[in-house]
Amino acid sequence: MANAFMFPGQGSQEVGMGKALADAFPAARAVFDEVDTALGEKLSRIVWEGPKEDLTLTQNAQPALMAHSMAVVKVLEAEYGITVGGHADCVAGHSLGEYSALAAAGMFSIGDAARLLRTRGEAMQRAVPVGEGAMAALLGVGLDAARRIAEEAAADGGVCQVANDNDPGQVVLSGSKAAVDRVAAIGKAHGVRRTVPLPVSAPFRCSLMQPAAEVMAEALETVDVSLPVVPVVANVGAAPLSDPAAIKASLVAQVTGTVRWRECVLAMADAGVTDFYELGTGKVLSGLVRRIVADARATSAGTPEEVAAVASLLKG
Repeated sequence: MANAFMFPGQGSQEVGMGKALADAFPAARAVFDEVDTALGEKLSRIVWEGPKEDLTLTQNAQPALMAHSMAVVKVLEAEYGITVGGHADCVAGHSLGEYSALAAAGMFSIGDAARLLRTRGEAMQRAVPVGEGAMAALLGVGLDAARRIAEEAAADGGVCQVANDNDPGQVVLSGSKAAVDRVAAIGKAHGVRRTVPLPVSAPFRCSLMQPAAEVMAEALETVDVSLPVVPVVANVGAAPLSDPAAIKASLVAQVTGTVRWRECVLAMADAGVTDFYELGTGKVLSGLVRRIVADARATSAGTPEEVAAVASLLKG
């Protein structure tokens, strides 16, 4: 039996996340304080009080989700003696969650992760003017069909690429608004059950994000890094990495590349992982894992009660 710790990405955020944990445990409160200090503002106030519109802003949502995930990690460690190095065989995160995974594995400090994610969020928002990009989820088809649909949608001009390969029946496309707007009609001929436009402010994880990738390459060069205590299964390669230089390169590529989450989960399962623990906000990744690997055990932990339950499972 092997364990993987997973960390959620953007879209899972909700006002109030992590508040009960911070109220109950000093270790959790310290994480939010560290993030506030690193950013020079009270992000915790937005996280716990809203408004939702402010929390949803990319530059706030990304460090906020990392803060909640790391609060869970630190509570597991301080209260229950559960450590990443001692109880996980690998870590993985969905998009920005990869930064949470790396912070959990000791590669970045929490403060550095917060600053990097603030930079990442701002750079991604600046890369494409609001209204010029779009994203859409295709339900009912897999990666091969999604690639064909994206290619057809871009044939008449614009960019359309696979942004997320989430599970066997859910793939997200991203690109120019005109190209993504063609996807719904094209998808019907390829068996798409439903096309869902996503309420995003920018077309994440496509070539239009190249300016943001360049910003992140510069930002990552300023950060001190350590070897992660366990391998990280990286989004763009869907394979475990431990070398800091390779991980930095992967984080840069991730800005414009596909989040290969389905393949990441399969790679972990093939390596012997049977138990997946989603640490932070929501249960999205746990649901995806169950659809990718039918016999996998997936458990989420974001509240004090859930963290206690996960600690009990990990202690066996």
